[in-house]
Amino acid sequence: MLCGFFDSFDGIVARSKKNRTEEEKMFGIQIDSLVDLVSFGVFPAVIAYSMGRFTMLRCLPFFAVYVLGAVIRLAYFNVTEDMRQKKTSEKRKYYTGLPVTSSSIIFPAIYCLNIWFKIPTVQMIYFVGLGIVGILFISKIKVPKPDLRGILILIALGIILFISLAITGNIRMGGGHPFGWLYF
Repeated sequence: MLCGFFDSFDGIVARSKKNRTEEEKMFGIQIDSLVDLVSFGVFPAVIAYSMGRFTMLRCLPFFAVYVLGAVIRLAYFNVTEDMRQKKTSEKRKYYTGLPVTSSSIIFPAIYCLNIWFKIPTVQMIYFVGLGIVGILFISKIKVPKPDLRGILILIALGIILFISLAITGNIRMGGGHPFGWLYF
């Protein structure tokens, strides 16, 4: 969720730097995509595997569809966005395919299903979600690009999920865990 929160502001920060060279702009685009791939493409799959119920062999098809969908989506978006910006300065109104950043809300919400409703098969739901979301990344669906109001609604939803996890005791501070400061 934090990755999604911070990602919603990286473009604003980049555009505020008016004296960047073309090379610096291109570098920023590439580094943003690589960070998105790790944060929204690989990390959800790692979380699924860390749930520990299934072997890697059983998980691999779900992970492959999801991560490859994220890679293809990010590369396709970069190419089409570069071409679009050469033709027009108009702001984008729609995305083609589900943006990878949507995983910052989708997968915490799936995790919360287990917390709220004690669903014993939440890991299977999470794996199926990986497959479905991976396919939606590369689908031809039109997804409206959120404006400031939409971004604020998504942030509010993330805060609600985070508070819900904290209230139910599913976020703990410290406790000798390898991640120390915060873990789920």
